[in-house]
Amino acid sequence: MQNGVMRIDIWSDYICPFCTVGERHLNLALEEFAGRDDVEIVWRSFQLDPEAPHESTGNALDYLTRVKGMSEEQVVAMNDGLAARAAQVGLDFNWRESHMVNTMTAHRLGVLAREDDRGVEWDELVKRAYFTQGRNIADHDELRSLAAEVGLRPQDVESVLADESAYSQEVMADIAEARRIGVQGVPFFVFDGRLAVSGAQPVEVFTRALEQIAAGE
Repeated sequence: MQNGVMRIDIWSDYICPFCTVGERHLNLALEEFAGRDDVEIVWRSFQLDPEAPHESTGNALDYLTRVKGMSEEQVVAMNDGLAARAAQVGLDFNWRESHMVNTMTAHRLGVLAREDDRGVEWDELVKRAYFTQGRNIADHDELRSLAAEVGLRPQDVESVLADESAYSQEVMADIAEARRIGVQGVPFFVFDGRLAVSGAQPVEVFTRALEQIAAGE
């Protein structure tokens, strides 16, 4: 740890249900961790589907059956199972109301939020908007509303929305770094650059990781 602060880098996508569950498990572990006030969370961008449309073409059921070739039974079973897992840790996953859209613009605004020390708030708000509230997180008006809730400066938000290249290099750099270190899927957690945890692991796994890093192992 540098200067007594433990850094946790998290690669995540806003439309990833496993990310939301895994991050909740980490938060539950942090609630019981004595050094939680000395933990810095750094969000890293990742896209599960870079080719997803920027305009909504339906919910998860529509998208996964039409575009990914999954059967309706597969999609329902998978997402109902994820919703049940999410509910166990206090998360409300309304997957039938979700808009399956491209997350690049949301990630670009996420970089802006990180620069303004609002990265954690942005991530939580956008995921709740997607998973629970059924909001279209590629729609510029929705993103403006979310940015206002977080407290981002309107002029900065408008600059990002007007220029597709704004912060795109930073997003792609996060994705390239994920590939470099062998990330195959998200969520992916790196503790102090030394210990990696992949996937929506149980709370106990995150507790051990926190204790291991705190002990200097």
